[in-house]
Amino acid sequence: MRKPVYAIFDVGKTNKKILLFDESHRLLEEHQHVCLETVDDDGFPCETLERLTHWVLSNWHALRQHPSYLLKGVNFTAYGASFVHLGADGQPVAPLYNYLKPLPERIAAQFYAAVGAPPEEFATATCSPTLGLLNSGLQLYWLKYTRPELFARVHTSLHLPQYLSYLITGEKFSDYTSVGCHTALWDFARHGYHAWVHREGLAAKLAPLLQDPIAAVVDGVLVGAGLHDSSAAVLPYLRRHAAPFLLVSTGTWAVTFNPFNQQPLTTELLRRDCLSYLSPQGQGVLAARVFLGREHDYQVQHIANHFRIKAEFSHEFYKTQVTARPADPAAAPFRPWCMHGTGPYPEQPAQAWDLAGFRTAGDAYQHLMRGLVDILAASIRLVRQDEPTIFLDGGFARNPLFRELLAEAFPGVGLQTLEVPQATALGALLHLEQGVAQQKPANVFT
Repeated sequence: MRKPVYAIFDVGKTNKKILLFDESHRLLEEHQHVCLETVDDDGFPCETLERLTHWVLSNWHALRQHPSYLLKGVNFTAYGASFVHLGADGQPVAPLYNYLKPLPERIAAQFYAAVGAPPEEFATATCSPTLGLLNSGLQLYWLKYTRPELFARVHTSLHLPQYLSYLITGEKFSDYTSVGCHTALWDFARHGYHAWVHREGLAAKLAPLLQDPIAAVVDGVLVGAGLHDSSAAVLPYLRRHAAPFLLVSTGTWAVTFNPFNQQPLTTELLRRDCLSYLSPQGQGVLAARVFLGREHDYQVQHIANHFRIKAEFSHEFYKTQVTARPADPAAAPFRPWCMHGTGPYPEQPAQAWDLAGFRTAGDAYQHLMRGLVDILAASIRLVRQDEPTIFLDGGFARNPLFRELLAEAFPGVGLQTLEVPQATALGALLHLEQGVAQQKPANVFT
């Protein structure tokens, strides 16, 4: 008898994965695929859309014919701020432009002049920090005014997760989590597309918003509509824990998600590197971010260089620091180098941190971690209400000194390092199941 399975396509910028889960959410198989980049019509690196499309469809066909597995459902999660532009025949008519591609200054100036509001005011209304083509709505605007003939050929623009679903279902939908990830498309106060989207004629090129997690049933297989990866990663925590909590996801960036805080984003919060996402049900949820991992790695190397630690040990010496020591009041204050313009103190200039007063590399690292945790704690407090629990995942969850100092910063709050393996893929699976069960839990992300 063939074993029932669910397949999740998890598409990252570098690695693409297909994961197979059984009906108890146990991971059965995981296969990675590296899709080499190509260049767009300006020579800028971008995703090879043809290869990505072939990878999805070939795996879809193989799974349906698998001798050992009975495919019950499939869903998709992918990075945001990326459109696939389809022509009237349903085929792509443009490259999958890279969200890191620079937005020409003249187009940005023209856009904000047409909006008729200062960039800060517009960014607050759309909960979208000014990020160039990372605001994916501006990609459509850029196409309209720099490639008008190509823009005229665009019949429908789908965000990447929904394009992956479309490959199988042939159904064109938009999804709240993709529309609401710093796209500059959505007016959070009015709960609809911003006026500029209609004025520029872009709404006609966007597919209808789908609230049902299931886009279609194809040959008896449930096919999800796809999710933005950040929103998907929160869902497993919400499934396991009904009480309010914060999730601090750490890596190059530390992002604090508060799925229970639906307060509107203010200009001051935006200035201090907060933003709002849309949940799968279209509700705004606050998040705050700080350039934590990048700063940590830079300063670790700075310490290693100062104390002449051999290169092979330059990223290992600090791992012996597992218990916090009292702060040294005589030490020079920690000065971040990589955080200017980001985090809770965006006005703080990049400054060289003076290490002359430290006796050992370990002493300097202790001071570094106190400085980083102070900045992260300030970021967390921007979106925290009175949630009794903080979940910590990612690389810093495995740093005992970091955990101890963060717990000190939030006395009386439960700090847990319950990491959920493959949280993004599992979240996409859980969302698909919700479409089956038609459950309506109380929290906003599920």
